[in-house]
Amino acid sequence: MTKTTPRTYSLSRFCLFKGGYSSERGDKQKMETTLVRFLYHLSMVMCWCCGNIVRAIELPKYSMILSESDFQIRLYNESSWMSARVSGTSFEQSYKIGFQRLYQYIHGANSDSSKIAFTAPVLTSVPSSPPGDGYIVRMFVSTRFQGKPPLPNAELKLDIEKWKTRCIAVRKFSGYAKDDNINKEIEALVTTLNKRSATIQDTSSYTIAKYNASSHNTTDLLNEVWIEVSGLGTDC
Repeated sequence: MTKTTPRTYSLSRFCLFKGGYSSERGDKQKMETTLVRFLYHLSMVMCWCCGNIVRAIELPKYSMILSESDFQIRLYNESSWMSARVSGTSFEQSYKIGFQRLYQYIHGANSDSSKIAFTAPVLTSVPSSPPGDGYIVRMFVSTRFQGKPPLPNAELKLDIEKWKTRCIAVRKFSGYAKDDNINKEIEALVTTLNKRSATIQDTSSYTIAKYNASSHNTTDLLNEVWIEVSGLGTDC
C-alpha cells in the first residue's frame, strides 16, 4: 500500500492567496459602486431631458412689449385656434367639457384621423355676467397646421378661429384655477390696466389660460389672465 504524505502549505503562500482574494473582492465592490454611480447620473440626465421634452410644447409666438412685476403686455402673432363653445354653469365645469371635446379632436376625431401634438395654453373665455354668451374653450393650432388644420368631426361641434395680431395684457398666478379664485385675479389685472389708462377691447368676457393643468404639483401649475388691450404705445 502506498503511503500518502500529508500535503503542507506554507503560511506565506496562504497569506498571498488570502490577500489576492481580498483584492479581487475589493475590485469587484469598486466596480459595482462605479456602476451604481453611473446609472444614477444617467437617470438624472434622462429625467432632465424628459423634463425639457415635456416643457417643449408649442406655444403661440409673441413679442414682449412690457414686463412689470404684476403684469405683462404681449403682442401675439396671427394664429389659429380650435374652439368649443360650452353652455356650462361654471368655469371649471365648462373647461372640462370643452377640453374633452378638444382632446378627442387631437386624438383622431378629425377628417384625417390623425393625432395632433398637444399645444399650450388652453384658453377658457369667462363671461363677465354668466351665463352671457357662454364659455368658450380654445386650443392653439400648431403652426404645422396653421394653413389648413384637419377638420373636426361634426359631433364635436368645434370651430376654427383665425386671430389677427393682438395685444394681450397678462397676469400670472399659480395653483389650481377655480371658480373661487379666478375672479380675484381678473379684477386685479383690470385694476392695473385702469391705472395705466389702457383700453380694454372687450369687457363682455375675460380669458383664463392654463399651461400645465395635468401637473400634480400645485407649485408647478401655471395660469394666466388674458385681456385684449390697446392704447399702450405704438405697438399696442
